[in-house]
Amino acid sequence: MWLKSEILLLYCIASEVWMTRQLDSRKKVPRGLYSVEDSGSAKGNRLKRSLYQGRSCRVRGCCTGRDDGCSFNIISKAAVCYCDQFCTSGSPGPVDCCADYWEVCDHPAEPTRSDEPWPPPASGCYKDGQYYGEGTIIKDNCNSCKCFQGLWKCSKEVCLVRQDLIQRINSGDYGWKADNYSQFWGMTVGEGFKKRLGTFPPSHSLLNMREASGNSLPEEKFPEFFSATYKWPDWIHDPLDQRNCGASWAFSTASVAADRITIRSEGQITDNLSAQNLISCDTRNQHGCNGGSIDGAWRYLKTHGVVSYACYPSFWNDHLQPSSENRCYVSSEYGKNHTNGPCPNALEESNRLYLCASHYRVSSKETVIMKEIMDKGPVQAIMKVYEDFFLYKEGIYRCSQKAGSKWRTHSVKLLG
Repeated sequence: MWLKSEILLLYCIASEVWMTRQLDSRKKVPRGLYSVEDSGSAKGNRLKRSLYQGRSCRVRGCCTGRDDGCSFNIISKAAVCYCDQFCTSGSPGPVDCCADYWEVCDHPAEPTRSDEPWPPPASGCYKDGQYYGEGTIIKDNCNSCKCFQGLWKCSKEVCLVRQDLIQRINSGDYGWKADNYSQFWGMTVGEGFKKRLGTFPPSHSLLNMREASGNSLPEEKFPEFFSATYKWPDWIHDPLDQRNCGASWAFSTASVAADRITIRSEGQITDNLSAQNLISCDTRNQHGCNGGSIDGAWRYLKTHGVVSYACYPSFWNDHLQPSSENRCYVSSEYGKNHTNGPCPNALEESNRLYLCASHYRVSSKETVIMKEIMDKGPVQAIMKVYEDFFLYKEGIYRCSQKAGSKWRTHSVKLLG
């Protein structure tokens, strides 16, 4: 019995001495002196060192002097590296120092420990140097990412703003340039189509409408450059921001109608017209901020008319309850030139209604459109747009073929 105990005691003492020597020898091995053929613990540490070329000390923090507890445990690689000042002893330094020690810790300033939790939690994720606990959900552009078992699991939505698409467009020969718009950051392509466009494809009745008669001119007879804002500088209204309201059908109609009325009256009537009047009150087969048709908008202008923008501003009722968003705040009777009540905007006294004659269709031939704009003012157009349209900055837009195949229709005001 005594013999067995003595043997066991001697074995434990020998094991402790062996482990101490191994630790000392590991910390004294110069970096870079061992190859794959070397044997012993130095070889193992060298292999561990090569397994992880990350940001160990940047996350762990640096320690002064020799501190064997100042280590970074790379669980996934079954490796350990160190961030203590002992790494600078000798030349070039111990082999088991973390790969980024000389970049992060080896400088004249006194090393400081990281504010991030240490030892690192058993679970959790890092992003851009910041720690997130298990189950945390963050937003990465238009995608949601959840920390699950130490890894980020993200949705795979196609985002409206994509830097790679911007670079491909700007490096190609497409006739236009792209840019990043912060108001679109975080939106998916589907949300962009729904919230930033909003014009239905042209109806059969609109496509079958007889084109207005008129003579065109040979292309060489047109000036090299023409813009309605130059010919009628005080009579063309600036575009209004439709925000995240898919109602380009209303905004483009109101803007073109306002310009035409001003030009026709030779500047006697200069009010901009209310797109909100159309959005909230033109409800027959129209869907407000969820889309509508331009031919329906023009019919409403003929039968009911709309007030000025000053009388009924866009989104003026944002402060009201959600149930009030689609409520029409003006009413009128057929044949009257004013609404039945005061303006929704109490600061505006004029509640005059502006009506238009029947709308008409212009030929799709370019020279016919050009002559129409030069003679009578801006026109309204429906265009097909793709995902890359939301990145448009300047030039003549056309699909870059770098975006996806999804498209929607949008209505705009043509000035020249």
